[in-house]
Amino acid sequence: MDFFSSPIFWAALGNIIVVNILLSGDNAVVIALAARSLPPAQQKKAIIYGSTAAIVMRIVLTLFALKLLALPYLKIVGAVLLFYIGVQLMTDEEEEDNVQSHATLGAAVKTILIADLVMSLDNVLGVAAAAKGSIVLLVLGLAISIPLIIFGSTLILKLLERFPVIIVLGAALLGYLAGDMMITDAAIEPWAHAALPHHDFVVPGASVQMSIPGLVSAALLVVVGFWITKRRARASR
Repeated sequence: MDFFSSPIFWAALGNIIVVNILLSGDNAVVIALAARSLPPAQQKKAIIYGSTAAIVMRIVLTLFALKLLALPYLKIVGAVLLFYIGVQLMTDEEEEDNVQSHATLGAAVKTILIADLVMSLDNVLGVAAAAKGSIVLLVLGLAISIPLIIFGSTLILKLLERFPVIIVLGAALLGYLAGDMMITDAAIEPWAHAALPHHDFVVPGASVQMSIPGLVSAALLVVVGFWITKRRARASR
């Protein structure tokens, strides 16, 4: 239980919660759209049943991801995908998802599950990267995030609309996790330790270890995101 007194543990837990909140906005929208045609009483049931089933499914998927990321080269692939997801988060254009509403509770829950399965890749990779192989971190992070996702999704969406900088910071966090994940892949970790013996440093006064490849990746992601956004703006004129 000594990990509860470790700043590294709490920093990683914070990363998991932020990733969960940031990447679950689309899932909250899907839940609302799928249940919108139900009677009010069944809407609440659809949200509770759909959210609970989706969260359980996501935990199972993330546990598989933790195991798979231990294999050589898969962390590199995961890091590239996570970087791509972060760029998408920064450059995503507002588009309404074509989610069909349903008149029955079972059909609505089924739609929520299928949509969540399709959209869970970003969340699963982000959480697996932040957990760094720790089942304790994974379970705690998801458990804390569940009420935030279900009951705070509307507030979170409004905050993201009002303060767009949150999206940039969240995308940078995904970039950081991607860089940190890549450097710890089993295929290149020995080389990384030999070629870059000091690729981590401790933040003075905070006792938190930061990854230099992670910071470089975060900065690169933000630059690429802004570049793509400006390029699209010019093309639309």
